[in-house]
Amino acid sequence: MHAPDQPVTERRPELDALRALIVVGLIFFHSAMVFDAEGDFYVKNDATTNVTAAAGPVVVWAMPLMFVIAGVGAAMSLRRRGAGGFAVERVRRLGVPLVFSAFVLLPLPQWLRHRQDGSAESYLAYCRRFLDVHLSVSNLPFLVRGEEFESGHLWFVVLLLAFSLVVALLVALVTWRASSRTSAWSASTAAAVEARPVLLLLLALPLAAVCAVWGLEVEYGGWHRLAYLIFFAAGVVIATDPRFRPAMRRIAVPAAWLCLPLFLASTPGFFGTDEPFTAMEPLAVWARVCYGATGWFAVVAILGLLDRPRPATRPAVSSRRSRLTAYLGDAVLPLYVLHQPIVVAVAYVVVAWELPAVAKYVVIVAVSLAVTIAIYDLFVRRTPVTRFLFGMRPAA
Repeated sequence: MHAPDQPVTERRPELDALRALIVVGLIFFHSAMVFDAEGDFYVKNDATTNVTAAAGPVVVWAMPLMFVIAGVGAAMSLRRRGAGGFAVERVRRLGVPLVFSAFVLLPLPQWLRHRQDGSAESYLAYCRRFLDVHLSVSNLPFLVRGEEFESGHLWFVVLLLAFSLVVALLVALVTWRASSRTSAWSASTAAAVEARPVLLLLLALPLAAVCAVWGLEVEYGGWHRLAYLIFFAAGVVIATDPRFRPAMRRIAVPAAWLCLPLFLASTPGFFGTDEPFTAMEPLAVWARVCYGATGWFAVVAILGLLDRPRPATRPAVSSRRSRLTAYLGDAVLPLYVLHQPIVVAVAYVVVAWELPAVAKYVVIVAVSLAVTIAIYDLFVRRTPVTRFLFGMRPAA
């Protein structure tokens, strides 16, 4: 067994870049939902078409990759802070934006939906109805329920907070029991994967099983929340031992080659059945099995192919790259929190214009992207209060 080639705590700039790319891509995706004939988006253009199918090749890996990267970050934070400090940090960085958004941002898309349907209710009056909520455990971990209330696009933050607290609790229990079996299991698993990288692909089996049995949840990015938990846990495990990284690099190309045939094998079920996300007929179940496996193979391929040794750079270039990495890493969560209300607000105005649908889409994307970045850069990241409300660390 060779020595680790890179420290586990090394910051990986490609992960920050991937997270930022996915969040920016969500602006393109949610703008397209304005023109989708199938989805139930907040604002709709008069002329619609079926655009959901075009997003399938990205949906199958984008949000799973976000959860894997979040798991990697969680493992590093746990190592630095311990279970208690990690739990406090997650509540501050994820819980605070959730509460703030529930009062300030989340009512806006729903209010604009009602406005497009002809309602004349003021925003403040609607906010009172939106926040008429109660607690319920029937839809864990989404505990807050109400006739108008919804977590909207922040379902990702809700799940991430819940998964983080579960991991913190498990780590605390293991530490309290002072058990060495967990570390021994982790070391033996890493050694086995180092010797046979193909073992990494076996995680596709539980993902395929979850998709087959529990189905896919449209409102949560096309994956079941239990599947997201597996992706998050995979990220935590990957970050516990440096031997997982070279194994992932070695298996990345075969994983990439498996993605296309598996994804194509799923298409007859998704297009040939009435309820492919939940139906238990054989063709629909087969489609979800292929979909679940494709998602994991795609994540392995992307992480492995992008994880390459970086050549030494000049100090000036290295400094600029470090600043860019820090900027992207800080920006991801605020941009994610901001983007959907801004897309809906821009679309609400643009769909009323006399323009072709393609021109409207371009305008919605361009304006939403510019406004989202401008609000983050000018009004969020520059003051301690707004940084706190959007889950950012204090400025250096």
